[in-house]
Amino acid sequence: MVYIREAHPSNGWQVTSNIKDNVVFASPQSFEERSGVARMCVVKLGIEFPALIDNFDNSTETTYTGWPDRLYVIDREGRIAHKSGPGPFGFKPEEIGRALQRLVPQPTTNAAVQ
Repeated sequence: MVYIREAHPSNGWQVTSNIKDNVVFASPQSFEERSGVARMCVVKLGIEFPALIDNFDNSTETTYTGWPDRLYVIDREGRIAHKSGPGPFGFKPEEIGRALQRLVPQPTTNAAVQ
């Protein structure tokens, strides 16, 4: 996960679901503020995999067209094996599953066990 700029800041385009879920943050004005919001995101969402923070110049967001959110599968050589449409409506779990199946060798069963 890479945390990019805040999609629905309280000082911008706030959505009622964020207010209802008590997820209300202003647009960070420094990298330290962005880091704090990212930490809160990881904790509140229970994210259990590595999370990174985009540079304050938003270079990762720009390079990967990450706003508002997007899912990627990256192969072992660092190449993009799958890029989702913009989320959440562009997320197609079955497409991600197929991309992962192409990349991860499936165990073979030995039918001739003696």
